[in-house]
Amino acid sequence: MVFSSISFLILFLPLTVLLYYIVPGIKCKNAVLLAASILFYALGEPLYIFLLAGSVTINYFLTLAMCRCRYPGRVLAVIAVLNIGTLCFFKYLPVGLPLPIGISFYTFQILSYAVDVYRDRDIVQKNFFSLFLYISFFPQLVAGPIIKYYDVKTQLEDRRFSAEKVSAGLRRFIYGLGKKVLISNTIAVIVDGIYGWDYSQYNVIVTWTGAVLYCLQLYYDFSGYSDMAIGLGKLFGFDFRENFRYPYESTSIREFWRRWHISLSTWFKEYLYIPLGGNRKGKTRTYINKLIVFFCTGLWHGANITFVVWGMIHGLFSVLEEKGTWAAKLKGTLAGWLYASLIVCVAFVFFRSDTIGQALYFIKEMFTGFDLSGQWLTLMLPWFDRFTIAMILLGVIGMFDWKDRLQKFRSAKAVTAAEYAGSVICLALCVMSLAVNGYNPFIYFRF
Repeated sequence: MVFSSISFLILFLPLTVLLYYIVPGIKCKNAVLLAASILFYALGEPLYIFLLAGSVTINYFLTLAMCRCRYPGRVLAVIAVLNIGTLCFFKYLPVGLPLPIGISFYTFQILSYAVDVYRDRDIVQKNFFSLFLYISFFPQLVAGPIIKYYDVKTQLEDRRFSAEKVSAGLRRFIYGLGKKVLISNTIAVIVDGIYGWDYSQYNVIVTWTGAVLYCLQLYYDFSGYSDMAIGLGKLFGFDFRENFRYPYESTSIREFWRRWHISLSTWFKEYLYIPLGGNRKGKTRTYINKLIVFFCTGLWHGANITFVVWGMIHGLFSVLEEKGTWAAKLKGTLAGWLYASLIVCVAFVFFRSDTIGQALYFIKEMFTGFDLSGQWLTLMLPWFDRFTIAMILLGVIGMFDWKDRLQKFRSAKAVTAAEYAGSVICLALCVMSLAVNGYNPFIYFRF
């Protein structure tokens, strides 16, 4: 996007917040947010703003028609074909056009809205501008989380504001920014370097370093963006559901998907898995439905076969866990955590690799690459300066939910003061880092 992070922090966001709180009434405030969202997207995608606006307009009239016609199911089918077809055209066909930023996310929000209206016609949004705001709201427009319509329907027309909510939103936004700028971007230098090496430099140490650090990079990149979106939502009076709940604490793959990218997993559960029959049509059909969902989850990320393999690995182990009793014995144990961490880490090698061949060679070296000759150590050492090591350690510590574990030992006032001080320091470090290193887009912008 041509709209830099520094411009967003010092110009766009402060001006939007100021104008938002100056204007009276919820309708005027929504108008400010809609105008800001359109401007935000147009600055990054000058041409595709027309695609977004056209998509909202067409779906607005189609959902109204669905509520009035005798065959709403047919209209819903038209809506599904139109939106999924548009997504496939840009994302999966070799048309040579750049992928519109955020199309995977706002397409799923449109489909969420259409299905919710099909199920309950009374919730149809008759105000075009409110629907446009729901679909284009800038904090979560380009990389989620996916907001289901029924979660925010009432908030579009009635929101509560408080100093406490604004304060919590600002802190959440700053910590999300810190996750991305300080931890993910720092680790990305190492990961990109390793994955860009010639295969001759790979060995067990190099590949495990790359695989584990990519898990950290992706988590802090995407959960950081989700934190920023949730924080900005609070700043404007919205309450969005959590998108990550410490997924690397999981002791099974099924638990991992209850904690990782929750908005996507629940979307597929509600709008694909359950309509397919869920677990209501016998065990065999349940396993097939799960595999279909995980195939689509992988495909949603992109046309590359590596994403599909990543999704199917998770689907396979989810089925195996449900089919056998062994997974229940591992629940909550160190062995269970090691098992889930291994599967997640290896699967993410496919997610990160450009080709299946690269992923397979990388994984082979993870388990058999005991030849430690070569220049790999000389090449790697310069990456690990004191700041990088500190960010890696902070990233490892931050994978786990220490907040709840230390709750009984904490003083509320001391914690509040520490959170405020930490957020100020974090923001200063982020601004300095962005000023020096420039803009580094979020990984999920390309999905």
